[in-house]
Amino acid sequence: MVSLGDIRAAHDRIRAHIHRTPVFTSRAIDELLGANVAFKCESFQRGGSFKIRGALNAVLTLDDREAARGVATHSSGNHGAALAIAAGVRGIPAYIVVPANAPRVKRAAIEGYGGIVTECAANVPAREAALAEVVERTGAHFVPPYDDARIVAGQGTATVELMEQAPDLEQIWVPVGGGGLTAGAAVAAHGIDPRVKVIAAEPSRADDAFRSIANGRIEPMRNPATIADGLRTPLGQLNFDILRSHDVTVELASEAAIIAATRLMFERMKLVVEPSGAVPLAALLEASPSRRARRIGVIVSGGNVDLEALLEILKNPGGY
Repeated sequence: MVSLGDIRAAHDRIRAHIHRTPVFTSRAIDELLGANVAFKCESFQRGGSFKIRGALNAVLTLDDREAARGVATHSSGNHGAALAIAAGVRGIPAYIVVPANAPRVKRAAIEGYGGIVTECAANVPAREAALAEVVERTGAHFVPPYDDARIVAGQGTATVELMEQAPDLEQIWVPVGGGGLTAGAAVAAHGIDPRVKVIAAEPSRADDAFRSIANGRIEPMRNPATIADGLRTPLGQLNFDILRSHDVTVELASEAAIIAATRLMFERMKLVVEPSGAVPLAALLEASPSRRARRIGVIVSGGNVDLEALLEILKNPGGY
C-alpha cells in the first residue's frame, strides 16, 4: 500500500520539475450544480496532464544501475509523454509502445519529448507483447502506467496541492481509468482529512471500476467505446485494493454528458480539456443533488486533445 508519507516524499522529490497547477472556479457551473466547485487544472501541467507526477517519481527513484539502459512503458498517450519528459530530466532514453488508435496529438507529444515509439495493435495483449520485446531488446526498466506504488504516490501529490489551495473540501471527484490518480487521491485525502470523500468518475461505456467496486473483485474491461480515450485502460489491482480500503465510490457519466461537460468547460471557463478530464464534471451533472456535497474539488486530469476531432464531435455530438 501507499501512505501519505510516501506522497509527501514524492512531492519533495518532484516539485522542482513540475508546475503547481492552478485551481479555477466558475460561477455559472456553481449555480448549475448548486455547489462550490474548485477545479485543479492539470491540463496546465508539464506534458499537458497529471501523468508527469507519477512518471517523475518513478524515474527519480531508480538507482543509477536501474536507470542506465533507460525506461519503457506502453501508453495511449499521456503516460508515454510524461515518461519521455521524466527520462529527459534524468538524461536516459524512453521507449514507448503506443497503440495504433492513439490520438495523433498524443503520439506527436511523445515523439516531441524524445520518446522512441513502437506501434502495436490496439489491444492489451498486443501492448504487453510489444513491451516485452522492447524490454528484452533494450534492457530498459519498465515503468507501469498506473498500477505501481511509485506512480500512485506521485499522482497523489495533485490532491495534496488541491487541498492546500482549496481548503475545507467535502468531496474530491477524480476521473478513473487504470486508477493511479484516484488511488493517490484517496490516500492523500484520507491522510490529510478523513472526512473528505473521494469519488471516482468513469464513462458508462468503460465501467470496469464501477463493476469492480460493486462486486468486490476486479472485473474485466469490456470493449470500451468512449470518447474519453485516457480512461479506456482496465483498473489495476493495487489501485482497486486502495479504492476499496478507502471506501471510494464510482459515479458514471454518459457520452452525451462527457461531451456537454467538455463544451461547458470550454465555453464557461475558457479551458481546453480532453474528454477524460471532463468526466468528473459530466458525472456531477448527471448525479442526483443528494450525491453532491456543497464544497467539491475536481481534478481535471489533462488537456491533450486533437482539436479538429473534438470540434467535429462538438458540432455533431450524436455522431459519436
